[in-house]
Amino acid sequence: MSPRTKPPAVVAELGRPETPEETAARKAQNSANHRNRQTINNLVYSLLATVALVIVIVLVVPRGNPTATTPPVDYTTIAQEAQGSEPDRLLVPRLPDGWKSNSAELRTKTADKVDSWYIGLLTPKGEYIGITQGFDANDSWVADQVAKSRIAGTRDIDGVTWDVYDNRKAGTVPGDVEYGLTTNAGRSSIVLVGTADDSEFRTVASALAEQITALKGE
Repeated sequence: MSPRTKPPAVVAELGRPETPEETAARKAQNSANHRNRQTINNLVYSLLATVALVIVIVLVVPRGNPTATTPPVDYTTIAQEAQGSEPDRLLVPRLPDGWKSNSAELRTKTADKVDSWYIGLLTPKGEYIGITQGFDANDSWVADQVAKSRIAGTRDIDGVTWDVYDNRKAGTVPGDVEYGLTTNAGRSSIVLVGTADDSEFRTVASALAEQITALKGE
């Protein structure tokens, strides 16, 4: 052995010098392990980049209030098209500026077998009031509309007497029935329910008073 030639290093695991084949196998394994680590790192970096892109998109893309951008429903036109199909005229309130409807429909072939005319209103204060006019309905139907709440009293609004249902102080409020008003006229049972305050309920009841009074006289 030449004095400048170093003897092969002894590998601890083997207790002897590696053979050329073992050295080649070890280097190949190290290269494979390195490539695997690089692949995992690349996947992690790609995932982080994707998440960052999603966050940027969420932050940059403008998002409006869906309620504010949804065009109001023209319940007057819908009522005109459906008039004459029920025993009483469909009630159509004329409300001040700031009020709008997000739903209006004549409900027929229902599970309770009671046809009804429904208008969903959004108040100027951002609350909800629903108007439901049931035709040839019974007391059980009215009770269902007010979530089987108990009558808290009566209220006279522009000559129309309403039964009052007030769940505002209750521990749990059934659906949107925080407050409700009901009355009868002709063959109609009229129900107002929602989350608005007394003044906004009065506005709706006043807007219906003349039409309800007309139904009582028919």
